[in-house]
Amino acid sequence: MMHVSYNAPSELKRLPQRALLVGVVLFAILVFGFLSNRGQFFRSYLLAFSFWSGISIGSLALLLLQHLTGGGWGLVIRRVLEAATRTLPLMLVLFLPIIAGSHWLYPWTHAEEIAKSPALVEKARLYLNLQFFVVRAAIYFAIWLTLAFFLNRWSKLQDQTGEARFTKNMRVLSGPGMVLFVFTVTFASIDWFMSLDPEWSSTIYGFIFVASWSLSALAFVIAALAMLAKYEPLKTVVAPLHFHDLGKLLLALVMLWSYFAFSQFLIIWSGNLPEEIRWYLPRTRGAWGAFALAVVVLHFAFPFLFLLSRSLKRNPHMLALVAGLILVMRLLDLLWMITPNFTGDIFHVSWMDIVAPLAMGGLWLAVFGWQLNKRALIPINDPQFEGVLQQAHSHSGHSVV
Repeated sequence: MMHVSYNAPSELKRLPQRALLVGVVLFAILVFGFLSNRGQFFRSYLLAFSFWSGISIGSLALLLLQHLTGGGWGLVIRRVLEAATRTLPLMLVLFLPIIAGSHWLYPWTHAEEIAKSPALVEKARLYLNLQFFVVRAAIYFAIWLTLAFFLNRWSKLQDQTGEARFTKNMRVLSGPGMVLFVFTVTFASIDWFMSLDPEWSSTIYGFIFVASWSLSALAFVIAALAMLAKYEPLKTVVAPLHFHDLGKLLLALVMLWSYFAFSQFLIIWSGNLPEEIRWYLPRTRGAWGAFALAVVVLHFAFPFLFLLSRSLKRNPHMLALVAGLILVMRLLDLLWMITPNFTGDIFHVSWMDIVAPLAMGGLWLAVFGWQLNKRALIPINDPQFEGVLQQAHSHSGHSVV
């Protein structure tokens, strides 16, 4: 095996400072938005939180999946996934303004709104009240943080000792951890996003977020790996076969998200019940309708067609471009899902809808880069390390030796 340093490249070490500067400056600009229009500020803030928390939480899902299945695709991205899960404490802190701004976001925090609907009175009494909302959010974050803590700790101990028992511990935890992930994301999406319209409900809504947050995380990881693979040590380690495997998984998640999203639409459209179609009516008319068509084409059709190509999946630059397109469309899809709850048929995009995701992204990338710099970029003491990489490079036509 080539004797190289497995620490992060020097180019990565400047990322946290630069990203933090961008985040602080843009949040300072957002202060003017907060002072001038607090309702819009909190709506844009929720949009930004839904996007960046999705990458953190989705990375936890991919990490659990990697420990369950093994393979080279997970080995080369494990450090990126682990660093992304270690941004969860930041997301917990960033969730606090949503609690503080709940009065501007959620109709069920207003007694006069609850009184208008008999069905909402019962929901508010049993479930949709601020105290229980905060308790549930605390439970979700406690579960996510606990899973991330043990997976990161055992991975670190595995690096230090090379003992196989830590590999087994991570695999054993990942089974029930995946079940907990699906349940917590389902309920979190209902609490944080579906309850923006408390009189509407969908049984598949949570699964849309399970798929979309995992998709967001994988798209980010592919873009990050394509960048890191330009430098040592990953330049020597990562093979085209790894990108090919990640591309296949990306295609699978694009199809899974599309299946859940279309299934919800098809079931509600075929049922044609007033209490259900009311959610889709403003989102399929006028400018929002054109927006929805753009999401279908650019979020599903284009990535689906591109990712069918074997040569594209093995090309890091092209695969990263597709991943970048998916990330942009994930943000636009969230905008389409969240904003009409407040604007109805009226198409409205505020400058804060652009600045807030960039500002929060600066803070997120600063913490992510800082965490990624703390450990070697490859888990070299993983029992599968040499075998998996030798197999990948032999199939790719060159050797890692």
